Amino acid sequence: MQSALQKGGSRSESRLLSAILILALCLTLAPVLRLFIEGVTDQGVPSLSLAKSVLAQGSTLNALKHSLITAGLGTLVSVVLGAAFAFLVALTDLRAKAALVFCLMIPMMIPPQITALSWTQIMGPSSVLLKTLGVAPPLGAPQPLYSPEGIILLLGIQHMSIIFLTLRAGLRAIPQEVVEAARISGARGFRTWWQVVTPLTLPSLAAGTAITFVTALGNFGIPAMLGIPAGYVTLPTLVYQKLAGMGTTVLAEVSVLAMLIGAVAIVGILLQRFFQGRQNVYLVGSTSRPLAIPLGSARLPVEILLWAVVFVILVLPMFGLLATSLVPAYGVPLRFDTMTLVSWGEVLFRQPVTARAFVNSFSLALGAAVVLMLICLPLAWLMERHPTRLSRLFDSLLDLPYALPGVVLSIAMILLLIKLPFTDATLYGTIWIIFLAYLARFFAVMFRPVQASLKQLDPAMAEAAQSVGAGLFQRLRDVILPLSAPAAAAGAILVFLTAFNELTVSALLWSSGTETLGVVIFNLDDSGETAMASALAMTIVFVVMALMTLIQLFSRRFPKGVVPWQT
Repeated sequence: MQSALQKGGSRSESRLLSAILILALCLTLAPVLRLFIEGVTDQGVPSLSLAKSVLAQGSTLNALKHSLITAGLGTLVSVVLGAAFAFLVALTDLRAKAALVFCLMIPMMIPPQITALSWTQIMGPSSVLLKTLGVAPPLGAPQPLYSPEGIILLLGIQHMSIIFLTLRAGLRAIPQEVVEAARISGARGFRTWWQVVTPLTLPSLAAGTAITFVTALGNFGIPAMLGIPAGYVTLPTLVYQKLAGMGTTVLAEVSVLAMLIGAVAIVGILLQRFFQGRQNVYLVGSTSRPLAIPLGSARLPVEILLWAVVFVILVLPMFGLLATSLVPAYGVPLRFDTMTLVSWGEVLFRQPVTARAFVNSFSLALGAAVVLMLICLPLAWLMERHPTRLSRLFDSLLDLPYALPGVVLSIAMILLLIKLPFTDATLYGTIWIIFLAYLARFFAVMFRPVQASLKQLDPAMAEAAQSVGAGLFQRLRDVILPLSAPAAAAGAILVFLTAFNELTVSALLWSSGTETLGVVIFNLDDSGETAMASALAMTIVFVVMALMTLIQLFSRRFPKGVVPWQT
């Protein structure tokens, strides 16, 4: 009787796995496959003539060069900043480490278009903050951030959190006993760091560097807001300009550009996996004392330096953004007689597009988090219980939609959904194409934490529930869900906070009525409404920081692993 129950349960699990796996494949990999087909065919016939023509254009080669320069040097800036913070926070006896980690997560949660907008408010001749302090450059002086150097600097600041988190995770796994053994053997000072600590963390640093490069390559907000005014075009902005200027008539051409971005990104992904595979030293840091190198008399100066850097890269730009939002026009000094909330009132209460964008962004972010949780929980559990060739293939390719730049995924979604199969209907120009793009984009963000959590569970618990008559959905509800809830919650938080401010994907998919917050800010700044753009940007910053603070305050009541920046 028990054997029959188990066989029946196994068949129902296999059928459910097949159904969910097909759904997941359609969501994540079908758009990428459609993009590839478009790039290597001409009216349904295999051909590389279009690809050769597009790749030979001077604008393509120029944009490729600009993308490699800004992404490469921006990654270098991220490595310098992120590694310095990671080593000091993870390895020394600094005080207020939790506050530092929280502050370093904020740049990653603030969308890149707000980062670019806030920095332009503290530099240049029209800076309200500089005019208020009386140190603004003369009128007519160039905005220094409208340059390759400005893009590189802000890409480095925007993505330093990735280096910090990946390297910190590797450093925290090094137990105190490793360094003590090295010191007993005669290693001292710099030699301990160079010969013991560095080799153990190089794979983490290299993997984080590869991820940062891929992320910087696909960043749209910063190159668009700083590069377009300067005539400095990268591949994502070239795709945007072509599609915005000529519409869907250039889909085949921009699909080739998207494939070029994707090819460079895939190289970065392969490098990241290679370096992760090189980590053949296994540590048990969680059961040992973590490193806490005493800084002695240098602790206070180091703390002052780190908090000064946080002030410059986070607080000062926000001051500039706030100052701009409180003046009647961009470039007017902030004084008691010029201070006004007109821009706030206009953008928040009189512009209908703002309320619509808030509803769209909140609904899309929350909906994506909930739907992905409902899909990923049973899928990860069933893939662990019933591994197949198809599930292993899906597992190996799952990270591709997230790792590919958002502009690539946008083009892929347009090609896939501009005309639905066997009908004349289209999802292009509707809110649903953005929603499906979010599901594809953030699938891995939800799936990977859940998968890692379920791999640690003893399958005997679900089998015991099955043996006493618990059905498939009852086991999922009463056994699997409670045990994997912390990982699922962490993934849901990351999906919501990231999707709420997203621009790169929605920039090419929005239409009138489907605007997101990122799109509204970009359009306001592009049309010269800088004060209103700053007011809306500050509102979003307040919302994001309030959400993060609320999660942080209640973190002690949550199971371990729920708060992403504490894992």
